[in-house]
Amino acid sequence: MSGPLRLLLVDDEAPARARLRDLLGDIAPELATEVVAEAADGFAALEQAPSSAIDVALIDIRMPGMDGVELARHLARLPDPPAVIFVTAFDRYAVQAFELAALDYLVKPVRAARLADALKKARPRTYDANRLEKSALTIRQNLSCLERGRILLVPVAQILYFRAEQKYVTARTEEREYLLEESLVHLESEFSDRFLRIHRSCLVARNALAGVEHATEEADGEARWQVILDRVAERLPVSRRQWPQVKALVKARG
Repeated sequence: MSGPLRLLLVDDEAPARARLRDLLGDIAPELATEVVAEAADGFAALEQAPSSAIDVALIDIRMPGMDGVELARHLARLPDPPAVIFVTAFDRYAVQAFELAALDYLVKPVRAARLADALKKARPRTYDANRLEKSALTIRQNLSCLERGRILLVPVAQILYFRAEQKYVTARTEEREYLLEESLVHLESEFSDRFLRIHRSCLVARNALAGVEHATEEADGEARWQVILDRVAERLPVSRRQWPQVKALVKARG
């Protein structure tokens, strides 16, 4: 890698971003950097990231709306994702869980020498962004998909169901469908409180399940069931294996 390291600074406090810029100036003689984008929250950071060539993202962990870990996992969806360095007010022991999911972490107040050491790990680039996807440090509030070079956020609360189709998973909201590069098994594990498996290839939001109805009978003469969803006309088949769970949920909801 030649030229300065291109950085994205994300912190909801402007003084904290200003301090990072000052520290970057202090370490300039030993490590050239360029701040190509700044953001005060995760949503703004995602809007800027696809249009900016970024080598390293310096991300505060605690931010309103979207925490730094969730932001990092969305950034990992980019075709050329940046390395991530978390910046935190937590002490050494409180951030150990983040170590597997980041290039490094910095504890506030950040020191110039420590910042330089962390950034040097990105040169040469040996960072594996897939580690962020394998971590389960937080339950996401949004899922992300890359569409026409932009990261689109899909609020989990608006998703009615997930359906596996070949190597993709379709997330269906009331308005439209989104293609996610996600594993249905991983989604079921992360969002088990919100979604119920009704078929080997489908998870349905518990609060979107309006009822069930008979469908065509199977070859052995047994009745086949399908779920009725709120806000969409689609009917989704229920497998015999998952029918007891679906039946119990419908019965519990009266």
